[in-house]
Amino acid sequence: MSTQITITLPDEVYQRAELFARLANRDIASILADTIQLSMPAVRANVLDLEPIANLSDEQVLALTNLQMEPDQDSRLSELLDRQQAGLLIEDEHLELQALMQIYQENLLRKATALSEAVKRGLIEPLN
Repeated sequence: MSTQITITLPDEVYQRAELFARLANRDIASILADTIQLSMPAVRANVLDLEPIANLSDEQVLALTNLQMEPDQDSRLSELLDRQQAGLLIEDEHLELQALMQIYQENLLRKATALSEAVKRGLIEPLN
């Protein structure tokens, strides 16, 4: 299933996409759709159950500005990244690494959103 949308792109972005589409002998829409699909990480279903940060109390927003992975997850992620860099990962570890990276990316996005909300509310000073 596909959903059609209309977007406005800066001229430079459109021209780059148009040039790339010509080079690849494809239409611009498919180039842009593929680019979006490849650049946007998947989100686990249980993340959708989280309350939007804009709806949280000041205290909850501030708590999220310090969000980190669980220590055991963080340690395992570091271990797996080291094994990957050394070329020693086995198949099961690839899947585990992907799952931990997913958690890391989701937490990082939630933390960044909380930081932005905290600055917007005047709870913390913006970074210089």
